Amino acid sequence: MTATTHRLYLDKQHPSAYKALVALSTEVQRIATAAGLDPLLIELLKIRISQINGCAFCLRLHTRDALKKGENPDRIAVLPGWEETGYFSDLDRAALRLSEAVTRVSDGHVSDEDYDAAAAVLSPDQVSAVIWLTTVMNAFNRIAISSRYPVKD
Repeated sequence: MTATTHRLYLDKQHPSAYKALVALSTEVQRIATAAGLDPLLIELLKIRISQINGCAFCLRLHTRDALKKGENPDRIAVLPGWEETGYFSDLDRAALRLSEAVTRVSDGHVSDEDYDAAAAVLSPDQVSAVIWLTTVMNAFNRIAISSRYPVKD
């Protein structure tokens, strides 16, 4: 793979579009909180989505945010294997499962099994909030990855 010395920063190239995405993100954060999703879970969802997409920029950003908000470092460490641990509540698990299914939509869409499992635990507002959070985070991942936002010390 050859390194590209410079890529467009999409937020700078079309700032009005980026500002609209930031505004959408702010609204989605509001509805997620209003739906009763814990702020730590919201950060964990952002981290997990970024792990799946391989977005180092967003991983660093949201890991730092989660730690500042008081997230347990062990939960962050085991997040890729969340199904194998006792660190996550039923609500956390339902949100993580749905978020992963939406992020991996190209692997076979969001199955009825994944959706129904989430809907059995989450309220309709929470299901909607998780899907919106996932949609927005996937957009941010794609912007950061395409632009190759730098991740340095």
